[in-house]
Amino acid sequence: MNTERLTSESGIPRWVILLVAVAALVVATAALTATLVGRSSSPIPAGGMMGGAGMMSGQGAGGMMGGYGSGQGAGLANGPGPGDPAFVAGTQASPRVVRVVAGPGFTFSPTTIAVARGETVTFQVTTMGPAVHEFMVGPAEAVAADEEGTPEIADIGMMATKSLTFSFDGPGPYAFACHVDGHYEAGMRGVITLAG
Repeated sequence: MNTERLTSESGIPRWVILLVAVAALVVATAALTATLVGRSSSPIPAGGMMGGAGMMSGQGAGGMMGGYGSGQGAGLANGPGPGDPAFVAGTQASPRVVRVVAGPGFTFSPTTIAVARGETVTFQVTTMGPAVHEFMVGPAEAVAADEEGTPEIADIGMMATKSLTFSFDGPGPYAFACHVDGHYEAGMRGVITLAG
């Protein structure tokens, strides 16, 4: 085997250089994610760069990048929700902002969003990772069927954020999803629960 092709000019194996580059990319992506959807307005939360109590450990049950381990996006800076004493329902004049992360991969965070019956919400959707996603929200049956006319944001590219405002004034149930080819089938969808 020709070992000249497996090492760089400095004598370091190329696989080591590649491994370090990939690790640096992962850390940079994690730091950017934490900054975009962190729990505070500071770019470096009080718990450390990743917002956790220790090396990217999160709090409580622990989730990478400051999550709470619930899978429901408890670490996102969305403010109090229905049922919290400080909750203020969004109106058409002043919608409540809910941040959603699409990706990496075929996931949304949070996967469950609570809204008050009759509330108006502006969803700010940011794509993390190289895939292009969309965000459709509305009655669950219409979202599942990718029904034309259901409100959606198309072509949300890498690190882009787009917004959509929706009023939850019907009987429900409601849902959200990505219908880019194969994404919905891979599980890229979420549930909106009505309170009140």
